[in-house]
Amino acid sequence: MTSTQRRRTLLLALPVAALLLWLVLYPNLFVLGDSLREGGRITFDAYVRFFRSPSEREALWNSVWLSAASVALAGAVGIPLAFLFSRYDFPGRRILGGLASLPVLLPPLVGVIAFVFLFGESGFLARGVQLLLGLERPPWRLTGAPAILLVHAYTMYVYFFLFTSAGLARLDPTYAEAAAALGAGRWEILRRVTLPMLAPSVLGAALLVFMTAMGSFSAPYVFGGGFRVLTTQVFASKLNGDLTMAAVETVMLAVVCVLFLVLLQRYEAGREYTGAGKGIAPAARPLRGRAARSLVPAVAWLGVGFLLLPHATVLLVSFVPEGTWTTQFVPPTYSLDNYRDLFTDPQMARPLLNSLQMASLATVANVVLAVAAAYLLVRRRFRGKWLINALVILPWALPGTVLAIALATTFSVDRPLAGRFVLVGTFIILPLAYFIRNIPLVTRAAMASFRQLDPALEEAAGSLGASPAYTLRRVMLPLVLPGLVAGAMLAFVTALGEFVASILLYTHRTRPISMAILSELRAFDFGAAAAYGVLLILLMALVFVLGFRSVNADARGL
Repeated sequence: MTSTQRRRTLLLALPVAALLLWLVLYPNLFVLGDSLREGGRITFDAYVRFFRSPSEREALWNSVWLSAASVALAGAVGIPLAFLFSRYDFPGRRILGGLASLPVLLPPLVGVIAFVFLFGESGFLARGVQLLLGLERPPWRLTGAPAILLVHAYTMYVYFFLFTSAGLARLDPTYAEAAAALGAGRWEILRRVTLPMLAPSVLGAALLVFMTAMGSFSAPYVFGGGFRVLTTQVFASKLNGDLTMAAVETVMLAVVCVLFLVLLQRYEAGREYTGAGKGIAPAARPLRGRAARSLVPAVAWLGVGFLLLPHATVLLVSFVPEGTWTTQFVPPTYSLDNYRDLFTDPQMARPLLNSLQMASLATVANVVLAVAAAYLLVRRRFRGKWLINALVILPWALPGTVLAIALATTFSVDRPLAGRFVLVGTFIILPLAYFIRNIPLVTRAAMASFRQLDPALEEAAGSLGASPAYTLRRVMLPLVLPGLVAGAMLAFVTALGEFVASILLYTHRTRPISMAILSELRAFDFGAAAAYGVLLILLMALVFVLGFRSVNADARGL
């Protein structure tokens, strides 16, 4: 590396590292300090209590295996769907590809409630089977680890689906053609060419699913019953006033996630993924055989229809007037009153506008940081690279509750020389929380794209006299755009429906739509809450359709 390149790397790395240290590490030091402070002194007694407690050890083990199982189940659903909609051409493929992304559009709180109304023991399906078979009791109970895994697999397979779709869009078809010309069969090409080239996308999705499952709170809280995980243990410890144990449980949660990250990075370090891709995606192949042309579209439509049942449940409930649905199998009356109130009452429309503004602001900041951080981590060698890599992924290792408390503690005091400002109670605190939470999401997506980009393209542009800024704008960004768009889409919809951090940081003036939904649920106005949820889903769907079209169009060089 020349001295000019080292200077440019340093000029880019310093502000990125400073920003991550200030916003990611600095607030969380308060959490670590709380775990070591008991009775006004520094001690490890709380850690000793944690490891001696059978219930704490059970919660730790349950969190680990549940997260690993969530990765396996989400991958088993998302990766085949990505291949189906990216590689094969059949009627409705583009529409189904967009619809298959919709489960990620259910905000955590709305999604869990939809599962209760649909699959719970008093839900539509259970009541229907009970009435059909004349049973005295509901045929099943949606509780425990299987119920949590069902929710996780449903809401998280989209990470694998989007990341693998983006990876397939970037994959140069000449590799498979060359392997076929050398005599390799279809399965050998898949095993030895396609899957290794997709490894960055698949591993990035696996990491995000594991981190998300470790920090999941809504599903374990609603469906867990007696099943313990660390996130619910943190909540219980806070309710019981044992703040030191809550901090210890949070630290243990972070340690597990960091260990998983280290293992994944060691695996990645032993593999090479870069290829001379030209950014041209392979054309979708038509299905061969009459049976395949008939069965595959039918199964695809049925499967996607099943995935959309929770959305249909929320839509149905949104037409139910307040106080009219009690013990009936289906709601007895329907009206548009809930939607009319949303569009005619300025107080009810305010949360939607707040969420749009805050999610947009956070996503733009995420994209800018992700491009800079991913470029540094994939393309440059410099001291302290490990630190930026760790800081980028750290927000996923901490639950949203911890982040919210850390931000509330750090930014409730006006001490500019210590990097602390009064942001609590202002509009900026929630976009800041969304930005920090989604740093790993967008950055990992951008890193996967940079890893599949041939470094020779950047070198060629430089040798032809292009400046670094021109090379970034005209060569690199267009080629990494599919992965970047996928990460930005996920960040935007995640911020739109964010719940855990919002509940601790919002004010009435800045309340987002998730808090409006919670307010309606607390008032037992399920119809109004569902109407908010439907608007949120429609808005997220619009973002995904536009983003999906952008990824496909860019892959084809349009």
